[in-house]
Amino acid sequence: MNEKEEAPLFARSNINLASAKLGARALTTSDDFFAAMDRMLADREPVFIADKYDDNGKWMDGWESRRRRDDGHDWCIIKLAVRGTIHGFDIDTRFFTGNYPPCASVEACDCVGRPDDTTVWQEIVPRMDLDGDSHNFVECEPDVPYTHLRLNIFPDGGVARFRAYGRAAPARLEGEIDLASALNGARCVDWNDSHYGDPQCLLYPGRGENMGDGWETRRRREPGNDWIIIALACPGRIERVIVDTIHFKGNYPDCCTLEGAFSEDSADIPEALAALEWRELMPQQKLQMDREHEFSGDLISDPGTVSHVRLNIFPDGGVSRLRLYGRVED
Repeated sequence: MNEKEEAPLFARSNINLASAKLGARALTTSDDFFAAMDRMLADREPVFIADKYDDNGKWMDGWESRRRRDDGHDWCIIKLAVRGTIHGFDIDTRFFTGNYPPCASVEACDCVGRPDDTTVWQEIVPRMDLDGDSHNFVECEPDVPYTHLRLNIFPDGGVARFRAYGRAAPARLEGEIDLASALNGARCVDWNDSHYGDPQCLLYPGRGENMGDGWETRRRREPGNDWIIIALACPGRIERVIVDTIHFKGNYPDCCTLEGAFSEDSADIPEALAALEWRELMPQQKLQMDREHEFSGDLISDPGTVSHVRLNIFPDGGVSRLRLYGRVED
């Protein structure tokens, strides 16, 4: 079981809206003397290089401020990749041992443009204790969408990665759209295996950068097949499908199918998702390595309005991106 599977449900079934890959940016900070603030939003896992130093001291893979000698505290303002609701955070202090902050809090705002001195911030995570060299997961109650976050650390120190798990809340979606786009609000909510990579990358914009930028399962040594369930950005009818296996050559799935289901309840509990009435959306289709496959017309069945889609791959392998184009239905 990898770290993603060990994370709490809110972290597994939501998108990291503070992902640099998606477009999030660190805008400004009180101090990043030892390690630049933008490193904290990197999508790759943090690393520790024992003998790496720069002009200011030990190189650390994250954001790190200098030692404060006053009564204040340090902070960093992050612009989210897309406006959205927040369900929880991971304030990750891995490899920060004698230099992690003992406490942190998170504030949020919803504003057009860059926050300034007139911006009203709402505290969504009160001051909490942190452990060093650890994931520090904290859940919060989603209320309204936000555009920016302010991470406060008390009094100073280093954070390896900052993840803000939530759901995109874009403007009204009309016409033909990608109902499986993370930037439109879609999320991967359950899967049977994700040994390699992050399953949520399946819904990211653009084509995969490499074989690690997608959903890939381990080599299956038993009967059956692998699968992943996507909660669509909103219920709709799907008319066109793209399955992209770019970079997957000796490890792409032999074939795939799609099933759709509708649920008025958006709960992400695996047992509830398994109990949905799944209907055929696309019969079994042969796949090829390192290729963008498009399916439409008679190849796409009409199970009616669907809120969730299950991609089945046979028997195992990797898929870089999945696009499900259709029209929103109330």
